[in-house]
Amino acid sequence: MIVAEPKPIEEVAGFIRDRRHVLIVGCGECVTVCQVGGEKEVEVLASALRILWKKDGHEGTIDTQTIVRQCEPEYVEQLAKKIRDADCVLSLGCGVGVQFIAEAYPDKWVVPGLNTSFGGGTVKAGIWEERCGFCGECVLHLTGGICPIIRCSKSILNGPCGGSQDGHCEIGQDIPCAWQLIYDRLKGLGRLDLLDVVQPPKNWKTARDGGPRKFVKEEAIIE
Repeated sequence: MIVAEPKPIEEVAGFIRDRRHVLIVGCGECVTVCQVGGEKEVEVLASALRILWKKDGHEGTIDTQTIVRQCEPEYVEQLAKKIRDADCVLSLGCGVGVQFIAEAYPDKWVVPGLNTSFGGGTVKAGIWEERCGFCGECVLHLTGGICPIIRCSKSILNGPCGGSQDGHCEIGQDIPCAWQLIYDRLKGLGRLDLLDVVQPPKNWKTARDGGPRKFVKEEAIIE
């Protein structure tokens, strides 16, 4: 899932300082899970901004709506009625959601309320960790399901660096060495032979090939 963090309230307030009718839009997917952009967070932010406006003598309205997903046009279309009366849309979605809303409503000013951080997962309640760099060239079948691109601080593809000591990364003792994790995992599975497969230099064209990446599933296309 996509993990994001709230922008400072002062920064967000600055985005809408000269606006009179603001619509705050939440997203019911990833940012709801990591508790920064769901219906609850939308209402809390709206209340905080209304208080700031009242304190500053700023006249205007702040409306709210949370949709299932900001990254799908069919759900973004549901915003049409409320967006009609807004002169600014404040998205509490990831960077993809912000762009989809802006593209769907080109005559409206759309601003982000979150900083999109990484693609990760829940390791325990309230804690999310980055696990995938979306590089487009997955090698998890050779590393026991542990990503060396993200889990290794140097993104090394063929074993640990000289700074790895006692299973820890030289960057910090609280960071486990990814290649120690990979070794232990493969050893436990009886697949240390996979460490003999030498990986060529990373082909970063799969991650950034001169523009936005696209995946087309032919059978899902409806003309």
